[in-house]
Amino acid sequence: MTEILFYHLTESKLDDALPPLLDKSIERGWRVVVQTVDAERRDALDTHLWVYRDDSFLPHGTDAGEFAAEQPILIVANQGNPNAATVRFLVDGAEPPPVTDYERVVFMFDGYDQPQLEAARAEWRRLKGEGHNLTYWQQNRDGRWERKA
Repeated sequence: MTEILFYHLTESKLDDALPPLLDKSIERGWRVVVQTVDAERRDALDTHLWVYRDDSFLPHGTDAGEFAAEQPILIVANQGNPNAATVRFLVDGAEPPPVTDYERVVFMFDGYDQPQLEAARAEWRRLKGEGHNLTYWQQNRDGRWERKA
């Protein structure tokens, strides 16, 4: 069964919170696809992941690149999965593909962005209504993730 997690950003922005989660995914040997809402945001996130930290290398590419299928982390602006990822991150309010195609699906949403918050709530209700097991994580004041009931 697919593990579905909702990550509620309250203390940092996506650009700060996503890279450490992607680092952990790579450490665990997972192939990841990150879905955003459009090509402009995809390209901005791609650029950010190359420079987000001086002492880190996060291997990734975009679905617009030549070697998309070979990337351990692939950023897309659609519901495709060219790198055969088993983990999918949905950011910026992106509309998910069928969640059962993945081992893990992570919805990350900005708690101060009303459309993202409403979209996350709608997905929670939909997926809960379909009988999926969901977990909800929220940042504490230090920016660390805490599982909430």
